[in-house]
Amino acid sequence: QVQLVESGGGSVQAGGSLSLSCAASGYGWGNSCMGWFRQAPGKEREGVTAIDSDGYATYIDSVKGRFTASKDNAKNTLYLQMNSLKPEDTAMYYCAAGHLEAIKCHMTVVAAGTSEGFGYWGQGTQVTVSS
Repeated sequence: QVQLVESGGGSVQAGGSLSLSCAASGYGWGNSCMGWFRQAPGKEREGVTAIDSDGYATYIDSVKGRFTASKDNAKNTLYLQMNSLKPEDTAMYYCAAGHLEAIKCHMTVVAAGTSEGFGYWGQGTQVTVSS
């Protein structure tokens, strides 16, 4: 049984930082693609970052230079370090996993902005940034 459990959300003022974690169990990291997605109230879910099995991460333009995704294979944990947060970053953040090869991993999440192929999802953690 695959489980993804996010933690680390909270409330900060604009310019602040938060670090999210996503602990995975029952999931093979071999040729996996992991992603962070977010959904703000009244908006569609959007991909934020994709990280492939080699640990290479790509990002949507609005978070480049501010967010950093990483993973610890030994701990089966995915991280998202978020700096210089803005009010428009306010959303429920989800981690997700799928058996996608690297190119499709990045194309799906960042280029196409979809979650096609991501079959496993966490419950989400709220991030609120006040101005």
